[in-house]
Amino acid sequence: MARIARLSDVLINKIAAGEVVERPASVVKELVENSLDAEASTIRVELEGGGVDRIIVSDDGHGMGRQDAVACLERHATSKLRELDDLFHIDSMGFRGEAIPAIASVSRFTLHTAEVGAEVGTRVVVEGGGPPLVEDAPPRTGTVITVEDLFFNVPARRKFLRRGDTELKHAEEAVVRLALAYPEVGFFASHEGATLFSSAACPDDPRERIAAALGPTAHPHLFPVEERRLGVTVTGYAASPEFTFNNARGLYTYVNRRYVRDRGLIGTIQRAYQDFLASGRQPVVVLHIDVDPRAVDVNVHPQKLEVRFADARGVQEALTAALTRMLRAAPWLGAAADANVPQPGQPREAAHYAQAVERFLTRAQEATWGAPLPTAMDAPGAPSAPPRAPLGPFPTGPAGQGARPGALPFAPGAGQAPAFGQAQPQLNEAPPPGYFAALRPMGLLGGRFHVCEGPGGTLVVLDPHAALERARLTGYLRALEDGKGPPAPSLFGTTLEMPLPAAKALVEGREALTRLGFDVEPFGGTTVALKTAPPGLEGADARSLLEALARALPPKGATLDAVSLAEAVRVMACHAARRASATPLTDAQLRALLGELDRADFHPPCIHGTVVVLEMPLLELERRAR
Repeated sequence: MARIARLSDVLINKIAAGEVVERPASVVKELVENSLDAEASTIRVELEGGGVDRIIVSDDGHGMGRQDAVACLERHATSKLRELDDLFHIDSMGFRGEAIPAIASVSRFTLHTAEVGAEVGTRVVVEGGGPPLVEDAPPRTGTVITVEDLFFNVPARRKFLRRGDTELKHAEEAVVRLALAYPEVGFFASHEGATLFSSAACPDDPRERIAAALGPTAHPHLFPVEERRLGVTVTGYAASPEFTFNNARGLYTYVNRRYVRDRGLIGTIQRAYQDFLASGRQPVVVLHIDVDPRAVDVNVHPQKLEVRFADARGVQEALTAALTRMLRAAPWLGAAADANVPQPGQPREAAHYAQAVERFLTRAQEATWGAPLPTAMDAPGAPSAPPRAPLGPFPTGPAGQGARPGALPFAPGAGQAPAFGQAQPQLNEAPPPGYFAALRPMGLLGGRFHVCEGPGGTLVVLDPHAALERARLTGYLRALEDGKGPPAPSLFGTTLEMPLPAAKALVEGREALTRLGFDVEPFGGTTVALKTAPPGLEGADARSLLEALARALPPKGATLDAVSLAEAVRVMACHAARRASATPLTDAQLRALLGELDRADFHPPCIHGTVVVLEMPLLELERRAR
């Protein structure tokens, strides 16, 4: 008696489903890829129950006639391969002809489609891999596929699915991965009526699609990457080291527009960034690698997530060269892509001009005193410099008598020009009264730093961010210390989706936020509503501000005083200064700021901008000029 028998087609399809359909995200991926192969210009994904209860994928592609609509349910029936040679230069997303029959075998499956110009459409209904029910349907543009009750007839598989929100996150990520590969196609995804992802076609600026996927704050940090070599082209966008994640979720690599998770490619990207990132941070990149289809094997993984290159080393070298060129040019500092000078009309960043000011003053200092100046501007994002004298909180004095509250110490050190922000007790601890009001503005350096003539014949360079941060910190702290609470808040209505830890901290810290002048309310899930904010923070980046405040708020139950809220106040001062210094100050604004600095307390430390000005005696410059 024969022991070997051929499996039934239904059982074969269920076995195939175990390889192709792992979870709802697998269904979303396969159906959206079919829509892309059908040359759709808009794709919509609607989910219910995390994708387990229902998945609807609709497109406006070329659709199918009745014969093709029925044939696509047969295993290994496909329009993308004809001969053996076709397997070695695949240029479509799908090619095996397994996805549709596998999905239909483990769900209640409905397909509604029509060819362009057809008077009658086709509806095909399959339940759990049973015989298809084919009927006429109204004509439509493109195809709609509905998948309901996934794994209803395979309970052993269904019980291994994760919770609904976990499955939903995987399904959303499946849409994002494909959306990043096809910016010329509009992608819209929703879950039970709530929008998950929405991005119209943006072929002219793919950064808009990346920002839709990773958040709007990513857009200004994205810079183009390109490398062309024989047989390999690398294009895409990489974020500056200022925009990173604490995991690898921002790493998107594509081979001929197919998303892959190749360990060799990811390792290459991480090595290119290793000298630019802090420990524990991961880069953000969206990179496309285009090679001859015959030079890459995409048929090595059931879900097509891995590929095999004919010349893996050549691909990695091209990727390294592309990223290294961008990183060394440091475009986020305002440097030109091909030179170390800024291009006409290009935005100029703080760190770039902080370096320029420091180089100028250092050359003058070395010519006179023979020693370098301390670091000029401790601005946010400024590159690290060789170790110098520490820029820290002011000591209370040698001998405990040093800098008085409200005083602004100089920091000359032995053979160094004085810089506000460092206290050298008993030596120029504080400027004379009215020092700042006596400054005479002479102009703007690099579109940001203010150059003034100081009393007694000195050249004074003022960092507006540091000055504004110091003035705002003094104002916020004095309001708390007076016990009167913050000034009347200003309108600031917006809702924000926050990370879970941040949302939890903000809700638990509502009393502290109210004390600081914020009105924050939970808005469902991890969404919070920011209704009001203290003066000076109306135009700040709300998401960045709230995330920083969430980390700075005192623990629940702590006494809400100036000591426990000091870190949060420093965050407020920094963000207020960042907003106010985004554009050059007018003469009136500069004069008002100088008046505030005369009344400021330079004792409490700021997050940034410890050094407010650098001062150099003009007498020394005149001596050098002779």
